[in-house]
Amino acid sequence: MSPLLQAVPRPRYDRSVVVVEPPAGGPGAWAGAPGALLVDGVYYLAYRMRRPIGKGRGISNVVARSTDGVQFEQIAVVNRDSFGAESLQRPAITMTPQGRWRLYVSCATPNSKHWWVSMLEADAPQKLGDAEPRTVLPGDETVGIKDPVLLHEGDLWHLWASAHPLESDENADRMSTWYATSPDGVDWTWRGSMLNPRPGTWDARGTRLTSVLPVADGLLASYDGRASAAENWEERTGTARGERNADGLFGPLTADEAAPTGSPYAPGGLRYLTVLALPDGGYRLYFEATREDGAHELRTELVEG
Repeated sequence: MSPLLQAVPRPRYDRSVVVVEPPAGGPGAWAGAPGALLVDGVYYLAYRMRRPIGKGRGISNVVARSTDGVQFEQIAVVNRDSFGAESLQRPAITMTPQGRWRLYVSCATPNSKHWWVSMLEADAPQKLGDAEPRTVLPGDETVGIKDPVLLHEGDLWHLWASAHPLESDENADRMSTWYATSPDGVDWTWRGSMLNPRPGTWDARGTRLTSVLPVADGLLASYDGRASAAENWEERTGTARGERNADGLFGPLTADEAAPTGSPYAPGGLRYLTVLALPDGGYRLYFEATREDGAHELRTELVEG
């Protein structure tokens, strides 16, 4: 990664194209929450399909592949019933150093505001839909955990996830980003809260890290934010940066001062930005954005190096 990069590239809606359409039209119908991986020149995209509340919510996670990063074919689907979940949210797709494929799935506990993360593992990405779920981030009665972002370096796995306090249902939409490390990507040690809401700003109600790029002096990141509970599900995107300590661990992130990036269509949601660094020095961006009818679509943009 170039040490000259000053911030995670921000998406430009008018320079992006649609990758996946939502399952229906109108508010509450979403395709998005992407996680992406580039392996041997092939793009692998994991994303969530959602229907409105009362009509299914997060019905499935999909794994797809592409040779150009735009036209994808589905190769695996996992449904919420496989996890005993009321809804599924953002998946994270990755590979182990041993060449095993993993999908980390965010799962909603039925009749609750609680979330947990389960992991699927297989020897090929098309087999992830048949893998047995294993809970790796259970949360507890005080906090729900979801939307993990993973980074593997050397002998250590790093993870950032959104944490939702559960002391009351009306405040369970609040979120901050917690950081954890693991020797194997299965058993995690929490290291603390690393990106918190800022009172009086556009992210006063919540901050959810969505993508990381390690650089020579630390870490660059993108994140979702919202100012109020009314903006839940229509977050906008900002950037942040942090340092690495002598032990190789990442520290707290500081949000950049630039205004957030949103969709041109009301209410302006643009979230779950995933940034893939390309071999030529460019970047492929994937994100979820509000379209004119209020539904959310999954879009991509190529940023040339």
